[in-house]
Amino acid sequence: MHLGLTATPRETEEISNITYFGEPVYTYSLKQGIEDGFLAPYKVIRIDLDKDLGWRPTQGKLDARGQLVEDRIYNASDMNKTLVLTQRDTTVARRITEFLKATDRMAKTIVFCEDIDHAARMRQALINANPDLASQNPKYVMQITGDNEEGKLELDNFINPRKPYPVIACTSRLMTTGVDAKTCKLIVLDRTINSMTEFKQIIGRGTRIDEDYGKLWFTILDFKRATELFADEAFDGEPVVIYQPGPDGTVVPPEDPEPLPGADGSPEGTPGAGGIIEDPPGGGRVRYVIDDVTVYVVNERVQYYGNDGKLITESLKDFTRILLNKRFASLDSFLQTWNDATKKAAIIAELEEQGVLFDELAKEAGKELDPFDLICHIAFGQKPLTRRERAERVRKRDYFTRYGDTARKVLEVLLDKYADEGIGNIEQMEVLRVAPLDQFGSPVEIVQTFGGKAQYQAALRELEQHLYQ
Repeated sequence: MHLGLTATPRETEEISNITYFGEPVYTYSLKQGIEDGFLAPYKVIRIDLDKDLGWRPTQGKLDARGQLVEDRIYNASDMNKTLVLTQRDTTVARRITEFLKATDRMAKTIVFCEDIDHAARMRQALINANPDLASQNPKYVMQITGDNEEGKLELDNFINPRKPYPVIACTSRLMTTGVDAKTCKLIVLDRTINSMTEFKQIIGRGTRIDEDYGKLWFTILDFKRATELFADEAFDGEPVVIYQPGPDGTVVPPEDPEPLPGADGSPEGTPGAGGIIEDPPGGGRVRYVIDDVTVYVVNERVQYYGNDGKLITESLKDFTRILLNKRFASLDSFLQTWNDATKKAAIIAELEEQGVLFDELAKEAGKELDPFDLICHIAFGQKPLTRRERAERVRKRDYFTRYGDTARKVLEVLLDKYADEGIGNIEQMEVLRVAPLDQFGSPVEIVQTFGGKAQYQAALRELEQHLYQ
């Protein structure tokens, strides 16, 4: 008989898989799995919120229920346990949404919350932050917790790569383990994690790879500094045996008390469906709910971790430079690839899948820079030009004059659209259907002013050559 245990065998004060079954004859680590290409590498964006660093109520402060808030300093360990700041939910939801908008709004996302009540509030906050997609499909954001029958019914659809909905799952503990979400690209940590076992289980939700759906890496948005556990020597190490029976003791541990203990031996809540543990709202604690305290992001940094869990860099630019230098050996190599590409958007999409956040980099730069300029500047130290500066340079060359009147006007509008929206938009034929290009006729009629589709595409490629000259 061969017995295989998960990467996180159960270890509590009263239970030890390793003590019961003996030392494993073979182990396969997260580090080795990433090196071998079976598991996805990851980057971390750690976000600090001002009230998590310390908040004290004003004298006589009442919460939303009329309770007098105890006068003391509250910090991250209190949030969503003894203290609920509803505007904190709004801030977290807004930052999650900003990240998805900068990458892929349909990327499967799991938000790990403190308890069921927190998961319900976070679902509503994310719906409020994404009214367009939430109105198109109410399953865009779902609460998937042990007490939520509707959400549990959608769990299979969430982990099915062929099912687009649900996109964002707000959970507490139901999805910590046993969920094979191969296409999950974003893990959000907004719960206190003190157990290395639980931390590994949660991170494991993102380590699956699915090449058919472009899932080769994932991102962790950490609002609770949980990823400091990456620096713990126990990360990717051998499990620590907690239960050690005496010489005459039985290796069979005593029965589990109710509720079942957590990985650190502390109670985790009440049993949920299928034996899954869920924290009930409040957990019997005195809880204050406050609606009128604004919460701000005070610090944010991108951290890239290697396959051994070691920090490589904290800078978004440095992280991007590492990625780009792996893809392009030199500036000439990049220029050759860029110029040879029939559609520049394909290169941009490929790099975004590998983790290059062009929108975030442009925000840092404070200018409307084309991905071309961001790559040349960050990876190869070239002076960047804004999209409008590139468009003006093309306009001054006045090469449009050799085209007919309508074709020339079409190219001029495409140049304006490039300056406003970027290269990806003008490479799509659908752009010919929208204002102000629709004034020149249907897409077929516009293409005919160039002599046909092949000639239109050749004119577009020539425009790109002038843009990136």
